[in-house]
Amino acid sequence: MATVVTVTSGKGGVGKTTSSAAIAAGLAQAGHRTVVIDFDVGLRNLDLIMGVERRVVFDFVNVISGEATLNQALIQDKRLENLSILAASQTKDKDSLTEEGVGQVLDQLAEMGFEYIVCDSPAGIERGATMALHFADHAVIVTNPEVSSVRDSDRILGILQSKSKRAKEGGKVHEHLLITRYDPVRVENGEMLSKEDVCDILAVKLIGVIPESKAVLKASNTGVPVILDENSDAGLAYVDAVARFLGEDRPMRFVTPKKQGLLSRILGGGD
Repeated sequence: MATVVTVTSGKGGVGKTTSSAAIAAGLAQAGHRTVVIDFDVGLRNLDLIMGVERRVVFDFVNVISGEATLNQALIQDKRLENLSILAASQTKDKDSLTEEGVGQVLDQLAEMGFEYIVCDSPAGIERGATMALHFADHAVIVTNPEVSSVRDSDRILGILQSKSKRAKEGGKVHEHLLITRYDPVRVENGEMLSKEDVCDILAVKLIGVIPESKAVLKASNTGVPVILDENSDAGLAYVDAVARFLGEDRPMRFVTPKKQGLLSRILGGGD
């Protein structure tokens, strides 16, 4: 039985697709056969972040409409043998994602032996987002530590708790919180919500805090999930987040300001 993990957020630009790629890669690294699906019909960013944009022949909508099989549309990642990618369509017709069609694709992926199906959901409540949320077994809520992002995330939690398939059947979607672009110095200066503030507002279990990092942009530009960058704080933070998602207990790193050395203080460095 495959587990559907929907990565979602209340607003765009919070690092959701970056997080979807990292989580999917992390699950594959941990030995789980994983597929990541781009639900953002019309935009199609996931394939760029995964570095497979030139290998897309058929997409998610082609499979739903019967124009291609899953075997034709799935792209095998060249770095991780347990990871496959299903790209979004660039069609402008958001209604091309139907509940029946999406459900059939998810069932087929489960039959193919995938353990985790990671759904990269568009922000908000457009068609792709409602489809990804509807089928979620687990939901990873991605938010920045700012008031508007957290408030919008609260709305998504309401949808999960009322309109998901699990909720309608009397069950519950397992919710996980992932805070991105965290800057401990700005938190200390009162310019940003602390992780405790965010957790208090949303009341969701925290699985990771991803620090603000230039490595995230570099990874996106080079088509490599940032979790594979073992030299970056952001990459290591995603490794920790996936481990916590899988049930491991790990201390939170990168949530306090880095202590400057004597030379850095003398030279006025620290950036």
